[in-house]
Amino acid sequence: MPNPSVLKVQPIGFQWPMENPFIFCAHHQDAYPQGNKSLGPSVSLSGRSLGSDFSGKDGFSMYHGEEVPGFPVHPHRGFETVTIVLEGFVDHFDSKGATGRYGQGDVQWLTTGAGCQHAEMFPLLSEDKPNPLELFQVWLNLPARDKFVEPHFKMLWAEKIPTALIPGPGGGSSTLRCIAGAMSGLQSLAPNPSSWAADPENKVGIFLATLAPGGSLILPARSPSLVRNLYYYQGGSPLRVAGQDIPPSRRVKLSGDQDILINAGKGECRFIVLEAEPIGEPVVNYGPFVMNTEEEIREAIRDYRRTQFGGWPWERDDPVHPRSKGRFARHMDGREEVP
Repeated sequence: MPNPSVLKVQPIGFQWPMENPFIFCAHHQDAYPQGNKSLGPSVSLSGRSLGSDFSGKDGFSMYHGEEVPGFPVHPHRGFETVTIVLEGFVDHFDSKGATGRYGQGDVQWLTTGAGCQHAEMFPLLSEDKPNPLELFQVWLNLPARDKFVEPHFKMLWAEKIPTALIPGPGGGSSTLRCIAGAMSGLQSLAPNPSSWAADPENKVGIFLATLAPGGSLILPARSPSLVRNLYYYQGGSPLRVAGQDIPPSRRVKLSGDQDILINAGKGECRFIVLEAEPIGEPVVNYGPFVMNTEEEIREAIRDYRRTQFGGWPWERDDPVHPRSKGRFARHMDGREEVP
């Protein structure tokens, strides 16, 4: 018989199938080697299509970087990026003059709004040992009323992100990190003010869970209209979701109005849950722009060509901070913070 709680199961790869209001999610997991003097890999890069390397050769990709891996300057309009870095570092620079270095559990929440350019580079800081990187980048849509707000970002530093060891209802335990929303007694830090997540009525939840062998966790019922997806991205055995065995590397679309019991098998299981009430508006997505109509996409392209969304105040398209620089953020208003 069909499972009323499990609505769809499908494989996931580098980019994951998304549902409104989530537009995109990529999972980066790269085994970068020791770094060189320029903070790039200290190995030969021959055989790669530098500038567009998603090969995973020797366990890592350079992406759009040619010397340092990452994503040199590129524009965005009309949505938010939530970048969750589990391991490694990201150097952020943008067209509004903001910059920073974050990683090792930090999250950056960026509202691109009316438009900004930014660069996201992955500096390899260690010269004497490997530089593994693991991160998720989630794109969260903005409703039409907020697509032209001023760009804004904030840091959710690892030390402040609500995290707890949760005893399971069926035994075992789970470690839960609450990036957005509330679950199991945890309440996230506040998102950006213009975010769809800023209104609790929108029930935006971004949760990372690690289930110990035999561990269990309940996703509580929210509403019949809730869009809820679980992405089982790492594990050595099936994850039992609402009584159904789910192999690793799968997206599971779940009912939003039922409690969902999740059980790990004999091995550790890691997954991320993305849930929210949908934004009931048309979505037109063209590369780095997410708008409501084709004409707004054409307008975004024209505006970018005309204004460059404020220009690019940095000397390089792929800038990085010095190796000795620690985690920090300098905001668009010049305010600086450290964790």
